[in-house]
Amino acid sequence: MLAPGSTIGIVGGGQLGRMLAMAAARLGFETVVLDPDAQAPAFQVAKEAIIAAYDDKKAIAELAEKSDVITYEFENVPVSALQLVPETTPVHPNTRALEISQDRFMEKSFVRDLGVDTAPFWDCPSPEVLQNALGEAVGRGILKTRRFGYDGKGQIRLSSDDSKSFEAAARLASESPSILEGFVDFEREISVIATRGTDGSIVTYDPSHNVHREGILRTSTVPAGIAPDIARKAISVAERMLASLDYVGTMGIEFFLMPDSTLLVNEFAPRVHNSGHWTEAACMVSQFENHIRAIAGQPLGNTERHSDCCMENLIGNDMDSVPGLLGEPNIHLHLYGKHEVRPGRKMGHVTRITPKTA
Repeated sequence: MLAPGSTIGIVGGGQLGRMLAMAAARLGFETVVLDPDAQAPAFQVAKEAIIAAYDDKKAIAELAEKSDVITYEFENVPVSALQLVPETTPVHPNTRALEISQDRFMEKSFVRDLGVDTAPFWDCPSPEVLQNALGEAVGRGILKTRRFGYDGKGQIRLSSDDSKSFEAAARLASESPSILEGFVDFEREISVIATRGTDGSIVTYDPSHNVHREGILRTSTVPAGIAPDIARKAISVAERMLASLDYVGTMGIEFFLMPDSTLLVNEFAPRVHNSGHWTEAACMVSQFENHIRAIAGQPLGNTERHSDCCMENLIGNDMDSVPGLLGEPNIHLHLYGKHEVRPGRKMGHVTRITPKTA
C-alpha cells in the first residue's frame, strides 16, 4: 500500500488526468503528468509536468524514476510506451486491458469469449469483405476503424441502398483495418463504472442511462430507469470482465439495452469514464478517488449513491451557459481548464442533484 506522500505518474494530461490528479491530492499523493501538450489541463494541478511524446523513451524513464506507480487517462496510449516502464514501477491498469481496448475487433472478441453478447460484428480488412459483411448484416451497419477513433470519429453509418455511404465506407476500409458492426435497435444505452483493487476486491456504481448525440456523450442520468434484475446483470458482466483481465483500477463498460431486456456490451474503456463523472457529486467516493485507491493498493471506497442526478457535458459553446449555471441551486459544476473553446470539445460538465428516489 502506498503511503501519503508517494508519487503517482499519469500518462495523459487531459481532463481525466486532471481529475485523477485532483483525487490523488485529496488522498495526500503527489502526481507527475506526461503529455506532449504544454497546455494540458492536468498540468495545472499536478506537482510536476513532463512535456514529451508518449513514446519518448527518455521521458518514460523519467516518469518511472519519479513515480511509485503509473496509470493512464486514455486508451490510445501506445502499449509499446508503457512496456518501456521498468518492472520495478507497477503500471495499472495492465497493458493487456489497454491492448484489447485499442482494437475494436479484439475487444468484441474478448467479450464474446467470456460468453457475453455483443452486436454482430465482422472484421473488414478490405472493401470486398465489407460488401459480403454488409449482406450478412441485412444491409445496415456501422463501419468503424479497428483502432483509434472516439466521440464518433472514424465511424460511418451505411446501408446497402445508400451508395454514397457505402462508397465512403469502402474508402475507409481500404485505408485502415476496420470492423462492421450490425445495426441494433436498442431501447437505451447504459453503462456501469466498476473498480477492482490489487487484492481482487471489486466495487461498482449504479448504472447510468446515457444519451449520445453525434457520437458524443451528452447526459448520464441516475437512476437509469431500468429493472433491478437488468442492473444486476450489467454489474455482474462488469465484474467478470475486470476479474478476467486481472484488472486494477476503474473501468467504464457501455451496454445496449434491447427491447426484450437483453444486454449487449458495446465497448469498455480501461480508465475512468465520462459516464461516471456524476459520481463526483452523488457518491461519497468518486470513480476518480477509487481509481487512485485501487492503484495505490488502498481499500476501495463506498460507492453508494446518496442522491439522484443528471450529469451534462458542456461541449464547445455550451461554455456560454456557465454564468447562468452558477445561479442554479443544487448543481456541481466542473470546468476542465482548457484554454480554447472548439466545436465538439468537452470543456466541462455540470451535475444536477435531486433527492434520492430509488
